[in-house]
Amino acid sequence: MRQIAALPYTTDPDGSMRILLITSRDTKRWVIPKGNRIKGLPGHRAAELEAYEEAGIHGIACPAPLGHYRYAKRRRKGGDREATVDVFPLAVTGQLGQWPEQGQRELRWFPVAEAACAVDEPDLQSLIAAFREPPRNPGWFFRMLLWLQDKRNERTGMLRWFHALMPKQGRFFEQFEDHAVTLVAGADSLARLLKGGPDMAEHIKAISDKEHEADDIIRDVLQDVRRIFVTPFDRSAITGLIGVMDDAIDQMNQTAKAIALFEVQDFAPQMQDMSAIIVECARITAEAMPLLRSLNINGGRLHELTERLVKLEGHADILHEAGLKTLYHAARAGNPMDFVVGNEIYAHLEKVTDRFEDVANEISGLVIDHA
Repeated sequence: MRQIAALPYTTDPDGSMRILLITSRDTKRWVIPKGNRIKGLPGHRAAELEAYEEAGIHGIACPAPLGHYRYAKRRRKGGDREATVDVFPLAVTGQLGQWPEQGQRELRWFPVAEAACAVDEPDLQSLIAAFREPPRNPGWFFRMLLWLQDKRNERTGMLRWFHALMPKQGRFFEQFEDHAVTLVAGADSLARLLKGGPDMAEHIKAISDKEHEADDIIRDVLQDVRRIFVTPFDRSAITGLIGVMDDAIDQMNQTAKAIALFEVQDFAPQMQDMSAIIVECARITAEAMPLLRSLNINGGRLHELTERLVKLEGHADILHEAGLKTLYHAARAGNPMDFVVGNEIYAHLEKVTDRFEDVANEISGLVIDHA
């Protein structure tokens, strides 16, 4: 038996993440919104519908599932039947005042680790726990080894004295993390923009503002690369990583500009799904940035995150091709200019996902070179 589920999450201003759990109607145990597949409706759209009906929330569901878990579903006539549930991340954008199953369930926001402990199914516990893993603490022994290695690598005599006077690490890690925050905010505004509605101008402005913030950050990074004597990574690696991150927010802004220029009001499902993939890519990038502080102990987790980024880019390519094909057939029977406009928007969306794949490649290079 195949089912679908939404994993509703929100990110607080400090970067911490919370998961929304609900209670089941019969056993009152903590679960995530789930239900049966709906014929003719993609899995992530069905998951959005279940989240609305059971929890009264709406948001942006990634079309690429995070994974799946199994549980024993009780039958009304007695007995159990094993169900396999595909889980789709859902970035929550709002809570409704009324919804179909209101009052039948309890809703509660949990920190990620507590949410994992609250559910019963082992596979679901693992999925939630791995949704955003905190950076590992290297421990005193490992920190001592790193300190000894740094001491061993220090220059002697006059060079050591000169080395001690020069500025060292800089704020590169903080700058990476700050830039990732702009990516998350820009992706969220982009996905909201592609849903249409009366607030499109506000979302376009929000994307532009975040792009300007990102420009300030990359300017500081490039200045520090020239100024700092000792950097945590090779200078080319630092500029390469921050460069492709900045390219991603630039392409989000270019998408918004194209929408404003052509005064587009309605968007194809494939466009909306590509924007949802961009939201998930930004979330993964924001998780990866703090892990760069300790590549030796976070290399495995970074490999998992970059692998998902590459898969998401591949999923976006499929959506892009399907969307262009649909757009072409519609334009042949209607206005050919619609294909020109739609192709422009699709091209920018694809470039955003391509830049996130570049982010994955840059991070993988860092792990290979320094872990």
